[in-house]
Amino acid sequence: MPEGDTIHYAANRMRPILEGQVPDAIRTPHPRHAKDRWPERLQGRAVTDVAAHGKHLFLRFGDDLTIHSHLRMTGSWRVVREGQRWHRNPRRAWLVITKDDNDVVQFDGPVLELMTETRRRFDRRLALLGPDIIKDDFDADEVIRRARTDDPTRGVGDALLDQRIVAGIGNLWKAEGCWLAELDPWRKLRDVSDDELHRVLQELRPRMQESARDGNQARHRKIYNNTGRACPRCANRITSRGQGDDNRTTYWCPGCQT
Repeated sequence: MPEGDTIHYAANRMRPILEGQVPDAIRTPHPRHAKDRWPERLQGRAVTDVAAHGKHLFLRFGDDLTIHSHLRMTGSWRVVREGQRWHRNPRRAWLVITKDDNDVVQFDGPVLELMTETRRRFDRRLALLGPDIIKDDFDADEVIRRARTDDPTRGVGDALLDQRIVAGIGNLWKAEGCWLAELDPWRKLRDVSDDELHRVLQELRPRMQESARDGNQARHRKIYNNTGRACPRCANRITSRGQGDDNRTTYWCPGCQT
C-alpha cells in the first residue's frame, strides 16, 4: 500500500503542473465514472490547491469542488510527459488531467471521488484522521494523546498503522520506525513509554519527509521484507508474522528490539 511519503511525493510532482492552472482536458476513462460528468463539471475551473494528508490526496478546484483519492493497495498516481509511455496499461487509468505537455494520471482507483468542500470537511473518514507525520504542523504530543485513548492491550506496531492516531505511517514505516527506536512492535501500548513513542516518531519523520521530497523510499529500508536476513544492527535473523485485525505482516529483530 502506498504510504504517506508516496502520496506527498505525488502531490509535490503535480503541484507545479496543476496548481493555479486550468487543465487543458480532464478525462475519466474508467466505466465507474462514465456517467459522472466530471469533465463538464470541472470545465474552466482552476486547480486551487494540491494537498495530501496521510494517505489521502486532494485536488481542489474553484467553486469548492475537490477530487479525493486514496490508493489503498492497488492505486498509483503518475506524472507523464507527452510522448512517454505510461507505466501501466491505459485501460487501467481512472482519471487523466492534461496540462500543457503533461498528463497527471490516476491508475486503478480504488477510491476516487468528486466532492464538495462542505462534504469533505464533514466526512468522518477524513475528520478523524490523526496528525500527518510529514507536514510542517505535525503535533507529536497529539499523537501520544490519541495513542493513550486507544486499547492499552494493543501492540504498538498495530497502533502505529491506525490513521486516527497518526496519519501516513504504513506497514513499511511501522517496521522501520520500531527497528530504529529498538522497540518491540509486539509490546502492548500500556508498556510503551511516551518517550519511546516519541522516539519512533522522531526517527521516522525526517526519513519520511526526505522520501516525500525525492521519492527514494528504498534507501531507508533496513528490515522491511527481509525475513531471515541478518539484522543490520546486531546480526540476529529478522523475523515476521501477521499482526492486528488485518493481519498485516510485521518485521522485527528479536535480538535488539525489546
